[in-house]
Amino acid sequence: VKTTHAATMIAAPIAHSARACGPLGIVGNPPPGPQARALWAIGAAIIVAAWVVFTSIHQIGPQERGVVTYFGRYVGILEPGVQLTPPAPIAQVRTVDVRRIRTENFPRGDGVNLTLTGDQNIVDLTYSVRWDISDPRDYIFQLKEPEETVRAAAESAMRAVIATTTLDQALGAGRTTIEQRVTEEMQGILNSYHSGVHIQGVSINRASAPQQIVDDFNKVTAAQQEAVAAVNNARGYAQQVVARAQGEAAAFDREYEQYRLAPVVTRRRMYYETMEAVLAKSDKTIVEPSNVVPYLPIPGAKRLPDAAPQPQVQAAPQPQAAPAAGANQ
Repeated sequence: VKTTHAATMIAAPIAHSARACGPLGIVGNPPPGPQARALWAIGAAIIVAAWVVFTSIHQIGPQERGVVTYFGRYVGILEPGVQLTPPAPIAQVRTVDVRRIRTENFPRGDGVNLTLTGDQNIVDLTYSVRWDISDPRDYIFQLKEPEETVRAAAESAMRAVIATTTLDQALGAGRTTIEQRVTEEMQGILNSYHSGVHIQGVSINRASAPQQIVDDFNKVTAAQQEAVAAVNNARGYAQQVVARAQGEAAAFDREYEQYRLAPVVTRRRMYYETMEAVLAKSDKTIVEPSNVVPYLPIPGAKRLPDAAPQPQVQAAPQPQAAPAAGANQ
């Protein structure tokens, strides 16, 4: 009996509290039926209005474009500014940044990118591709993964161009031509996909021999440079020889014209010039006889000592002839 009375004393306040609360647990008596439905209608209207406002008004930035679809079908492009569309799910708007320049680096990270050249050599290329969006509609509907598509087109174009390029061109002055050709090749591939992507440019950051054969490559490069230097030296020597031969031929033609006009004088002059050229390189000894008085001063020639005077022999006096017999007569 005591136990039943204690349970009754505990349950009585709980039952009173339950009667004081409404069906939703709110203290007080529940409102009548029409008033509850009106509150629910007002709440639903507020939610719908907020939904319409947030899904119908679109703020498009200066560098953006909005692609509008009605039930998934393309309708048009929204220009920068505040634009209105039907609410979702009727209309959907996807904003695309058309002015941002995107960059793809090849290869990713610190890897290697080995490419075969046209002369059967291997070159390690590091390059980057800059691109942006030219047509938002094609960019959204034609490409599932735009970045991967751009990377695949870049690798295909670069390998195709390098396959027609020599190693010297890839490492030296041919980089600018390679970059232009790859840009044009990439743009052609992406245009065939109707991708809506515009290639801004391709930049080759580094082109070198693979690390595994860099020593051998340096030796080959040094040998090629030596070969080029030897060829240049040979060509320079050949030009000098030809120029000298042409000069000698022209001089001979002039000599022949003079000889044709005056053979004797020209022949004598040529003899003197030849002898002068020959004797100028040889030692000379001049012998002067004792009875030669004039002295010819030639530079570098030494005068021989005078010959010893020979003793003069006096002639014996001749006997006088006898006078003729009839001289006194």
